[in-house]
Amino acid sequence: MKKIIHRAADRGFADHGWLKSHHTFSFANYYNPESIHFGALRVLNDDEVKGGMGFGAHPHDNMEIVSIVLDGALAHKDNTGRDKTINKNDVQVMSAGTGIVHSEFNASKTEDVKFLQIWVFPKHRNVQPRYDQQTFDPAQRHNKWQEVVSPEQSANNLWLNQDAWFSLGNFDAGEKVSISPKQEGQGSYLFLIGGEAKVGDEILHERDAIGVSAYKQLDIEVNKAAEFLLIDVPMLQ
Repeated sequence: MKKIIHRAADRGFADHGWLKSHHTFSFANYYNPESIHFGALRVLNDDEVKGGMGFGAHPHDNMEIVSIVLDGALAHKDNTGRDKTINKNDVQVMSAGTGIVHSEFNASKTEDVKFLQIWVFPKHRNVQPRYDQQTFDPAQRHNKWQEVVSPEQSANNLWLNQDAWFSLGNFDAGEKVSISPKQEGQGSYLFLIGGEAKVGDEILHERDAIGVSAYKQLDIEVNKAAEFLLIDVPMLQ
């Protein structure tokens, strides 16, 4: 098994006043040659935006972008005509493809919004830009994995242009669970949103993460009630 550990305290950090952002992988002014990407997983930003503030219109292309709101609400607009609000328990997927311009603002004037924004390299380049979002019942991830994004179009979850899966899980203290690769050549990246868990022989605390590849199974023991994001991606050559 190959593994990499990303500790919360070792992440890049930018404080712009209106925005506080932690970067697991090299992003913007943060550069770490040992943390560029994990397979097809290119960006994992842990953002907090003050009320009434946000990101003005800006472009993306040839990237699969997933946003998961942890607290508060995020207002999204783009040049496809979409004008949506992403709330807690919502997941958004955007295929930038040939090019898309969007903005993201805190939907509240007073309360902070906290969200994860994840970028994944696409399987096919220059596809038609696409946007989708869905609300997921948190009861369906209590002590089990809830698949929210996959490569397949389905009424039960969102899909993206890559052989990648995103799953959420909320586990009680004392629970034991395991993960394994979705298919050959895949790696798994486990991000601990909150709580504490023993993953293999590593202890993870809030916002720590572990990436594993060339493995068959990884066992998890939950020490303190834990919330996970699990991302399965191809390991790029």
